[in-house]
Amino acid sequence: MATSSNTSVSHANHSGLQGWMSGFIGMVIFSGSLPATRVAVQSFDPFFLTFIRASIAGVLAVLIILALRQRRPAPVQLFSLLIVALGVVIGFPLFTALALQHVSSAHSIVFIGLLPMSTALFAVIRGGERPRRAFWLFSTLGCLLVMGFALVQSAAASLTGDLLMLAATLVCGLGYAEGAMLSRHLGGWQVICWSLILSLPIMLLATVMTAPLSFEPVQASAWWALGYVSLFSMLIGFIFWYRGLATGGIASVGQLQLLQPFFGLIFSAWLLHESIHPSMLVVTAAVVCCLAAARKFGQ
Repeated sequence: MATSSNTSVSHANHSGLQGWMSGFIGMVIFSGSLPATRVAVQSFDPFFLTFIRASIAGVLAVLIILALRQRRPAPVQLFSLLIVALGVVIGFPLFTALALQHVSSAHSIVFIGLLPMSTALFAVIRGGERPRRAFWLFSTLGCLLVMGFALVQSAAASLTGDLLMLAATLVCGLGYAEGAMLSRHLGGWQVICWSLILSLPIMLLATVMTAPLSFEPVQASAWWALGYVSLFSMLIGFIFWYRGLATGGIASVGQLQLLQPFFGLIFSAWLLHESIHPSMLVVTAAVVCCLAAARKFGQ
């Protein structure tokens, strides 16, 4: 009996470690999404960028599903897959691409600090979870910090860009929460693949309709950025992320999102040579602390 119990604990610890490793890789991949999108929208229309990145990832998802001979999702799972598609395949990429025409990548990354709260909000709405009152206290404080930062920086930023980033955070949180719940039954990487496939016909049509007349003005850096957001941000990152949520636990692995703003700011400074104002670091650190406390009281 003792041996069996020790084996079970060891297996659980191993699964948890694997989940954290997968989630960490996914989080780092996502951290490069906004800087890459910032580069891409300098040459591509935001709508075309949203549609083509989903189309490229969708075609790859079809090949993966066929190669691994995966069964089709059950009809009752289609609604959840549609929500995931609207949240992370269409909504978040489109809103961020539009926002990054108005604000810098470094500025927009501060809003990513709200993702854990957004995910938790939809976990309550869609999953019936009931965090304690302290959770909402710290979550609200983090939200107010971000809103205050946006107002103070309004001279250097854009209200339109800030509102678009808030919308992006909300729809992404919805996609994360719905996908995390669905991954328990359908499988981690299968969730994003089927979501991409579900939206592929519309994305392909929209890509053709919004395609520019000529690609000659497109810079090489924009093509590299398109490749990153298509392969890594839309597909590979989610394979690791949803696998991490499925094997390591949603509440546990979800905390890794708190590190994403820091990695995103590093990528913005490194790849785009954007200046990181000390206030951005202070606000990001404060938001991370609030959300870490909120996560503690939310379990």
